[in-house]
Amino acid sequence: MKITQGTYTALVTPFLEPEGDIDFRALENLVNIQIENRIGLVILGTTAETPTLNEKEKKEIITLSIKQAKDQVPIIIGTGTPSTKSTIEETKKAENSGADGALIVTPYYNKPTQKGIIKHFEATHNNTNIPIIVYNIAGRTGVNIETETLKEISKLERIIGVKEASGNINQMMEVRNNLPKDFLIFSGDDLLTYPMMTSGANGVISVMSNLYPKKIKEMVNYLIEKEDDFAKTIHYQLLPITKSIFSETNPIGIKYALFLKGLINETYRLPLCEMSEENKLKIKMEMKKWKD
Repeated sequence: MKITQGTYTALVTPFLEPEGDIDFRALENLVNIQIENRIGLVILGTTAETPTLNEKEKKEIITLSIKQAKDQVPIIIGTGTPSTKSTIEETKKAENSGADGALIVTPYYNKPTQKGIIKHFEATHNNTNIPIIVYNIAGRTGVNIETETLKEISKLERIIGVKEASGNINQMMEVRNNLPKDFLIFSGDDLLTYPMMTSGANGVISVMSNLYPKKIKEMVNYLIEKEDDFAKTIHYQLLPITKSIFSETNPIGIKYALFLKGLINETYRLPLCEMSEENKLKIKMEMKKWKD
């Protein structure tokens, strides 16, 4: 399916207790919830705890997701690594699996220059045949993709958009002003989806839509239709619960909230671990205000 504007969910990976194997029954249910709400899937992203998954597990998650969701909602697979060679390999796997696109993060830890970032995406693009969304999140990678760099990358035929998680609204507006109108810009930060979309972004790759898919999609659709006042109401309704869920490193908060909702176990893989009792209480209190 074609990747277009709208709502996409960065899906969590549920684990069994106590051994921590993947809970495929819970995963199947989570995928079905997104399909029922006609929301695109982003699997093996940051929210999926992907760095803790082995190759067999990643392949099993891809197989299950593709089997359930293919031709029903767009499926995007996170394929970025610190190495260009392995990024190409992972992107080819995504392509061969039948995914509709790849989400590729700036190489992390080794902190390439802007020239190195361009070369990384050129090499990945030229050695694969799948639509690519660039993922800019300097808080995790240590390097921001500058607007001129992204402009150069966007000239590649199958680089179709960016997940912008720099936290910088000014940069997003600069990107919108300098890149082609058909270049997709997705908010990568749930707290900023409303201001980003009112400033020209096309949608969101959301963590919160794991928990409240209907509400997130409703807000995004209002914004697409330029019904900003209705969207603003939802944004401010969601703001307290969103802030509480991001009080600790993602995906700790969203997985705890999904546990409270009875959808997954409260299980993580080290180095991620349970939230503090104080932050758990905040989420509990905010969730009591919601019926979804």
